[in-house]
Amino acid sequence: MKKSLSTTAVTLLLAGLAACSSNSGSGASDQQSTTGKAGASATPTASKPLDASDAFTQVSGKVDSAKLSGTVTAANDPNHLLGRPGQYTSKITFDDTRIPASEVSGTDKGDVERGGAIEAFATAADARSRAKYVAAVVLVRVSHYLTPVQAAAYKAAACKLS
Repeated sequence: MKKSLSTTAVTLLLAGLAACSSNSGSGASDQQSTTGKAGASATPTASKPLDASDAFTQVSGKVDSAKLSGTVTAANDPNHLLGRPGQYTSKITFDDTRIPASEVSGTDKGDVERGGAIEAFATAADARSRAKYVAAVVLVRVSHYLTPVQAAAYKAAACKLS
């Protein structure tokens, strides 16, 4: 039950973030501006594509309750996907201080339920195959314990990623 609620909340945020693009319906490429599973799309710069840490810096600047809880490496990735072909190229996890500790007792540090995660991908096709519906190269996932209004703050922040 817990997993399906989390997936539902994340999927709803993804769908909402896809609406961030000012080019919707115009045949824009997969690397259009911002989307979160909760997902965020961002257009990479010519010099350096946006990675999960850069995206979190921007998101946490707009969502004060987001606190970095970990940087995923190949050695500590619970999904064993980091750096593998077609999977995320960087990932961070974050806590949201609005989620009561009693709601997440028994969860591990870095679990999405504690706040969320941001995953960056090399291509939008890679992100889509992980999320089924992402029009971006960065994916922001948020906890199902956040209310729709609280999750909307992440959506708004993710829409401004650059």
